[in-house]
Amino acid sequence: MTTTTYAVAGMTCGHCTAAVTEELSKLPGVQNVSIDLNAGGTSAVQVTSESALDETAVREAVDEAGYELTGATA
Repeated sequence: MTTTTYAVAGMTCGHCTAAVTEELSKLPGVQNVSIDLNAGGTSAVQVTSESALDETAVREAVDEAGYELTGATA
């Protein structure tokens, strides 16, 4: 298992976190998504997966939800 924390900008509410969680959960191997919401700022999105995720796929999933991936840390 791998856990990576991503910085996501633009989320402001529970609906935002639900949208990001839903899109990231669709990625192959994702087991859990946990979000520390910083309304109007950069939120920490922790993703636990079977193996490391392709950052491009994560960026596309976050973009599909309507938000911006601004960084990642293992």
